[in-house]
Amino acid sequence: MASLKELRNRIASVKATQKITKAMQMVAAAKLRRAQTAAEAARPYAGRMERVLGNIASSITPSPESPRLLVGTGKDDVHLLLVCTAERGLCGAFNSSIVRLARERASRLQSEGKTVKFICVGRKGYDQLRRQYEKQILEVIEFKTVRAFAYEHASEVARKVVARFEAGEFDVCTLFYSRFKSVISQIPTAQQIVPPVFESKDTVAGGAVYEYEPEEEDILAELLPRNLATQIFRALLENAASEQGARMSAMDNATRNAGDMIKKQTITYNRTRQAMITKELIEIISGAEAL
Repeated sequence: MASLKELRNRIASVKATQKITKAMQMVAAAKLRRAQTAAEAARPYAGRMERVLGNIASSITPSPESPRLLVGTGKDDVHLLLVCTAERGLCGAFNSSIVRLARERASRLQSEGKTVKFICVGRKGYDQLRRQYEKQILEVIEFKTVRAFAYEHASEVARKVVARFEAGEFDVCTLFYSRFKSVISQIPTAQQIVPPVFESKDTVAGGAVYEYEPEEEDILAELLPRNLATQIFRALLENAASEQGARMSAMDNATRNAGDMIKKQTITYNRTRQAMITKELIEIISGAEAL
């Protein structure tokens, strides 16, 4: 049985931890509002750009002159998985869920005889993937000092992806991130970005025919790299909101668990103290009667 001093130390330690988790929960709640606003503001622009490019792409016939970012290399032998995670932990299963989805995709592709490569955006994804795929990780991109993501950060990642694609290092690129739904719900998402898979290729409402100046291929050659950066930017913003939501939920649970532990330890302390007092009283009474 632990002594009273050990029990007091345990209670004091858990109380100190509870103060830390409560403070982290409040900080995450403050950051969540700003991150959620940024993520929700980016969705309409990214979605609309995807629809516009889908409509333009559906109006042309793939040819050797078509942009390679649109038609791809014609093969799917080498896959690049762009895994976006956080730089820090203490946010529940946020990082693990993204990595799990990427690992499942990698296992399935390898079972089909494909070659898989990784680019990790965020330290936590690299820490988990290197245990199994260290030799297949091409690069790790970290944003440790970044407080809020800007479009320039996504452009930097997009430039590296495009450079590797033009160098012939991969055929298909898939982006992995967590889409923010609520504080308690973040959805791991996989999105193919090279060549892009457009969800909507509907014709313009009313059957109107548009003539483009310059030609559709020229427009796509200009907009496809920008769309790539836009989709990565949306993923980074979604991740930022999901990370804060997951951290807020995890720290709230940790605070509650610490409270329950304090209660149990306090009850144990009181019972132990009472037992020691009772034992001392019995010894005193027994000694008095013996005299």
